[in-house]
Amino acid sequence: MQQQQFNDDFIINSPVGKLGICVHDEQLTRLDYLPDSRRLKPVSTGFGQRVCSELATWFEDPGYRFTLPVAMPGTAFQQRVWQQLTRIEPGAVMTYGELAALLHSGARAVGNACRRNPVSIIVPCHRVIGAAGIGGYSGNTTGPGLERKRWLLQHEGAVIPALKSA
Repeated sequence: MQQQQFNDDFIINSPVGKLGICVHDEQLTRLDYLPDSRRLKPVSTGFGQRVCSELATWFEDPGYRFTLPVAMPGTAFQQRVWQQLTRIEPGAVMTYGELAALLHSGARAVGNACRRNPVSIIVPCHRVIGAAGIGGYSGNTTGPGLERKRWLLQHEGAVIPALKSA
């Protein structure tokens, strides 16, 4: 998730910080990690309540499978990557290289598609790791983004043996 300025439909607290959420026509279109300084913005629609409910359920039960409809504009390749991300089981991980081999592509291209995922957590790009470490998250290899990725993986019970921290 890039730190761009979006007009969030609502902003909620979560165990990984404030989340800015955008919806359109009963579809989730963005989920952004926001600075703690951002003010909460209440949910005002039934679909927004559904988004909050499913997120709360996942934060309580990391094995929960989201059923939210999403609208994710992207290239054909990005769509293929994002579709594969939804097939990685909670608590499981796959390396960028493994995912690239599945898609007959390169690890860097997969990483770039993961970086552009507009609805992380829902489409779980955090389950993709590097061959020699945890990899990056949202284009960052240090800082709060990477700490979120570690938290998300630990929350799901992912075991990452013999990998060093990035």
